[in-house]
Amino acid sequence: MRFSVAHALKLFVAVCLAVVLPGVVCADTIYLKNGKKISASQVVQEDGQVSYETSAGRLSLPASIVDKVVHEVEAVNSTSGASRDKAANLPIAPPNDLTRSSSDEVTRAAVRDGSVDNSLLGKLESEADANPTPTAIAHVVAAETAAAEFGISVGDFEQAAAHYEIGLRYAPDKVALLLEVAYFHLRRSEYSTALNLLDRARRIEPDSPEVAKLSGWAYYGLNRTDDAVSEWKRALALKPDPEVQNALEKAQRDAQEESTYREGETLHFRLRYNGGAAPELAREVLRTLETEFDEISATLNYVPPEPIGVILYTNQAFVDITRAPAWVGALNDGRIRVPVEGLTSMTQELARILKHELTHSFVGQKTGERCPVWLQEGIAQYMEGKRSRSMAGALNSAYEKHMEFSLASYESSWMNLPKETASNAYAWSLATVEAIITEEGMVSIERILDRIATQSATEDALHAVLHDSYDDLMQSTVQYLRKAYL
Repeated sequence: MRFSVAHALKLFVAVCLAVVLPGVVCADTIYLKNGKKISASQVVQEDGQVSYETSAGRLSLPASIVDKVVHEVEAVNSTSGASRDKAANLPIAPPNDLTRSSSDEVTRAAVRDGSVDNSLLGKLESEADANPTPTAIAHVVAAETAAAEFGISVGDFEQAAAHYEIGLRYAPDKVALLLEVAYFHLRRSEYSTALNLLDRARRIEPDSPEVAKLSGWAYYGLNRTDDAVSEWKRALALKPDPEVQNALEKAQRDAQEESTYREGETLHFRLRYNGGAAPELAREVLRTLETEFDEISATLNYVPPEPIGVILYTNQAFVDITRAPAWVGALNDGRIRVPVEGLTSMTQELARILKHELTHSFVGQKTGERCPVWLQEGIAQYMEGKRSRSMAGALNSAYEKHMEFSLASYESSWMNLPKETASNAYAWSLATVEAIITEEGMVSIERILDRIATQSATEDALHAVLHDSYDDLMQSTVQYLRKAYL
């Protein structure tokens, strides 16, 4: 998302810095015996397991590796409940079917004392190889799935994928396992891999609403909107589901608008543009994005696994489809959406917008869509080339007059913010990220994003990398502004 450049500085100087009143939600922190922490909600301890809800779905850990669970109250932006209207990264719940019982003895034994018991896993695999009875295979699948979920909980996604792969090797036709692994890949924006698994599941259970539901998500992520609509219609015909209904309505709006659009494609992008746009502009947009792709990839040490969708709209179509507030000049909701009415060739401003929105794609996918909005917007502004020089005096004055805000209050959606408050949020976000990069290097941003991807709370990630709380970070940001510009 990008604040309209023509108004940003004027609004910031003209308005008082507003404070967003926080709402209150329940949050839990699971402290493991190995020193790691997991931010979660709805934590339940029973049958020797600790289960909890995260953005990756409902996961569980053996109680033996948990030191304590702390139930807290966390302040969040009052717009935290506002819909981000995302379809490629929907908050779709994980499949209902479980691959094993939470009370399974093998599941509890697979992860002990804060680590995976690889010797047990090896023993179970040897037994299943020697005598592949249903019981032996079930034990391997349960243990490998438990190990995969533990890997997810501590951010070791490569090991999680490896454990899931072993489980599928022993039970290639187990639909519940296929769905669980597909969901894991969907959360990581690995849509093609997920779709292959879902196609296998469909051959086994042709009328599974869960398969259709997740297939729609995969197709939308691959920018195949018509296929996504078909799958979500099929899922609803099999079983009513509010999540699917919301996704379908969003995809239908896109499909209707884009039905007459022209297309272009490169290695990393799939572009659709209104027939009124100049083909030369579309080609320049793709060339510009490909150039920026390599730079951002090297800077953030990440490569998105699938081509990124890009839509070029007329001004009115942009408003109708995104339903964004008037101060939004472009949007990234899993696809890069930019109004280009009146342009026939690339401009410096359009190039900056494209780089800003492309940065969102990288940061969002790198963190599994867990990155807070203030950090997303700060990084995107920095990558497009903006700096805080023109705003340093106003920010410093606001700080001295105690017109402060909490970064925690800007973690969630900004879509309902008034433009004055949005101007304030953009300015502080840029200043904070600029201060971190200047004082600690871009590698610190990369490490913070990696920690957020492991389901760490943002402030915990900051403390682990910078040894700063949100309050500390505010103070160090103001000190940076004074030293650099005042």
